[in-house]
Amino acid sequence: MEFFCYHRDRSASLALRHELLEEHWSYMDQYDAEMIARGPTLTSDREVPTGSLHIVDLPDVAAARAFAFDEPGYQAGVYRDVMLRRWRNLLGRTMWDFPGGHTEGNRYLVMGLGASEPADVVSLADLADLDVLPDRDELIAYGPLLSDDGATWLGTAALVRAPDRDRARAVLPADRYAHIEVHDWQFGGRS
Repeated sequence: MEFFCYHRDRSASLALRHELLEEHWSYMDQYDAEMIARGPTLTSDREVPTGSLHIVDLPDVAAARAFAFDEPGYQAGVYRDVMLRRWRNLLGRTMWDFPGGHTEGNRYLVMGLGASEPADVVSLADLADLDVLPDRDELIAYGPLLSDDGATWLGTAALVRAPDRDRARAVLPADRYAHIEVHDWQFGGRS
């Protein structure tokens, strides 16, 4: 089962985050084989972390909760909240398989939260019809956010390379979502 896990930083927790960086990486090293994508979200100047994203393939919801809440930064109070949702990897690859490389271009996390009435999951064919990005190769990761049992669509999350935030936001059609968030993001993990 694939899970989307986004830890949002508390204000004034940057020093603690830096202090725990090696512990965080060591913790995540245990999940190397299960990792689909990872990395920090950043302020718009791309200088300061604002959160920590991980997409992982784990056996069940209990394992996903342990992954999210046993993380050293969470335990120490770095994060103000955690979004943990089932997710479906519609691209069928990891971020390391992204053909666009790891460093060139701006990267974004785009999350569309569903309206009060569940909508159809946006398919890759729908996305291609939008003709916003040059091609699907600009998508690093893409898939629906789902309920714990995987039966209810709650939104969509995408990692995308785009020239700017507006182009990144356009990956998810505004009329299908109650709210769309765009966060600057970069590939994470050890150098």
